[in-house]
Amino acid sequence: MTAIDSTRGPSTLQLCAWLTGYAWRRRLELAVVLVTMLLRVGLDVLKPWPMVFLVDYVLQGKATLTMFPRLVEGLPGAHTTPHLIGWSVVATVGIFLFSWAVGLANAYANISLGQRMVYDLAADLFGKLQQLSLHFHARKSVGDNIRRVTTDGTCVSIVVKDALVPLVSALISLVVMFSILWRIDATLTLLALAVVPYLALVFHFYAARMMDRSYRQQEIEGRIYSLIEETFSAIPVVQAFGREEFNDGRFKQATRDTLGATLSLTKVQLQFKILIGLATAAGTAVILFVGTRHALNGPLAIGAILVFLSYLGSLYAPLEAVMYSTSTLQGAAGSARRVREILQTEREVADRPDARALSSVSGQVQIEDVTFGYEADRPILRHLSLEVRPGETVAIVGATGAGKSTLVSLVPRFFDPWEGRVLVDGCDVRGVQLKSLRRHIAIVLQEPFLFPVSITDNIAYGVPRVATPEIEAAARAAGAHEFILRLPNGYQTVIGERGATLSGGERQRISIARALLKNAPILILDEPTSALDVETEGALLRALDRLTKGRSTLIIAHRLSTVRRADRIVVLRDGQIVETGTHDELLKRGQVYAGFYQLQFGNEVNHEGHAR
Repeated sequence: MTAIDSTRGPSTLQLCAWLTGYAWRRRLELAVVLVTMLLRVGLDVLKPWPMVFLVDYVLQGKATLTMFPRLVEGLPGAHTTPHLIGWSVVATVGIFLFSWAVGLANAYANISLGQRMVYDLAADLFGKLQQLSLHFHARKSVGDNIRRVTTDGTCVSIVVKDALVPLVSALISLVVMFSILWRIDATLTLLALAVVPYLALVFHFYAARMMDRSYRQQEIEGRIYSLIEETFSAIPVVQAFGREEFNDGRFKQATRDTLGATLSLTKVQLQFKILIGLATAAGTAVILFVGTRHALNGPLAIGAILVFLSYLGSLYAPLEAVMYSTSTLQGAAGSARRVREILQTEREVADRPDARALSSVSGQVQIEDVTFGYEADRPILRHLSLEVRPGETVAIVGATGAGKSTLVSLVPRFFDPWEGRVLVDGCDVRGVQLKSLRRHIAIVLQEPFLFPVSITDNIAYGVPRVATPEIEAAARAAGAHEFILRLPNGYQTVIGERGATLSGGERQRISIARALLKNAPILILDEPTSALDVETEGALLRALDRLTKGRSTLIIAHRLSTVRRADRIVVLRDGQIVETGTHDELLKRGQVYAGFYQLQFGNEVNHEGHAR
């Protein structure tokens, strides 16, 4: 797996180019934003002119611009001073109201564009996380991944809506304002732009610092999400061992670290904004002084000075917007890097370009000379070979860490072996489409994961479009129908988070019903009864007998009562098969399996190898 190095991530320009693609997906909303933005720029250009018309032409009688007399000629009514004053007021109010309406439309379009982009990016990120391997998720905090989807995903809105669009608007405004100011007074215009080199220098000095501190803040803040998820997922253990105060301390320390990182970023951003603000304030003061001298000496009319000062604000505002937009970009770049890290993570298990679909499967599974581990140079399985014939039940037993769960996880291709291959009906699983492979495999885990939805939806999770009679038939076969009917709303009862409102046996029966309904030819049972009492185990074993009938089954169990009736039992030790045979055959041999059996059932084994 490769991911973007957190110390040498992509540049801000690369991140912007990538995120702009999400704006292009929403072309209609983007077009509305850009049109309203251009209208606002045009209205900003018009705003000073009613005042110039009033001061120079109406009050002082100076035709500083040839357009003023032509404009007056086109106005209806008398061309007296009171009427012209009225038209100036009407124009001012009209421009203000139109600008206000355009501003509202722009704000609405911005919000619409921003939210749609956030949801698009979050959907891509969520989909990618679902596709990444179990190995990836074993090394990543669930809480941090949640934060990347829910919080870091907003970076696209910040970058596009709050930085790039204002940046484009500011650049257009700069060009327009510069053109106008240059025509009014070239000297003052050049003087006004004298602050630009200083602004560029400030930006160069602070850009990398803001981006790095933003990334660090997001990383530290992600630890809070991880701590919350970890604590609430293990709340029974927390309360049982009285670790509430300990976790309170961890949470407070995490928030202190996050606050420190946030304040560090804020400090840099404030320094940047203060230096930018000082530059524009100094520039305005100089222009005000020089411009006043020009007015006193006669080169400029008072109206021209007023319009110049008005446009000067409109020149410096875009300049500040450019600088602040870059600051915003650097602040959001940390989140963007965290999101892009996930989206650019290579899938360890993915379909090959020429992968084909598995249509029908008889259930033959072959594991040929497989070596695999989770860390380099630490193999869990070593040159292991095993075959499961169609309809056969093969039990896998062994001490903890022998590689049982690792072995069965290769069949649905949760991982790919380092060496060797896994075949289903003679097809290497690396050469078939993942979805079609997993469609033919049902899994019942030791800890059945149920969702906080109805019983019906939980049973039908693997086959969402199925009729109610089929769901009830699967529940009956799993021995779950009777207790489901006793629930308040029967099959429509919504169960608690992770099935907390059901007992362990009830949760497992729902899980078995789910596997039965899927009706897959290959079945994997990973410790399905290890957490149950003897009475509940007996009922579930009967349900498992119905589940395994006619299916190729791999069953893992520490409790050997679960595997007695298997067609074949395979004993693993240190990632290799050390024994294989039926229950009776292995007991008679008196080797590893017999040792496990004796540990569980004592010496209650007769001379024929059967428990008394």
